[in-house]
Amino acid sequence: MVCGKQFDSGNCVCDVLREIAAAQTDVIEECDVSCEQSITDLLGENETSPNDTVPVMLYCKGNCEPFKGYGVYNNTARDVVSSYYFRVKEVDEECCATLELLRQAGDPVNPSNPVEQGAAGLETTGICITVDLNCFCHVTCLPATNALR
Repeated sequence: MVCGKQFDSGNCVCDVLREIAAAQTDVIEECDVSCEQSITDLLGENETSPNDTVPVMLYCKGNCEPFKGYGVYNNTARDVVSSYYFRVKEVDEECCATLELLRQAGDPVNPSNPVEQGAAGLETTGICITVDLNCFCHVTCLPATNALR
């Protein structure tokens, strides 16, 4: 598998997220579940698609643990939320990405474990964070979904 079809910066995670961001803005089957398949499903190349998001999980360099992002509602410390799942909003030339935290519909975004939380019924939160994609060694793309609320 190549890292990205449209981009070749030398940073695999960055290139894949750039491709996802480009596909989501516009709203290759090698595996049943893959980034390429999720992008194809998002774009509806096989059929008309209601999907608008390719949820992603990122894994940090060094410890290879799933990355858990944090943000706040209403700019108050008591409204801190977290998530292992993100919607790519934008990736710049320096491989800095704006990611929106996703949450399970109806549930607060404070998961203890991404495996226990699962990825079904994800929806957007409106909370965005900025990350340096050079800090990650792995990206997992989940099946395309309709996450916009």
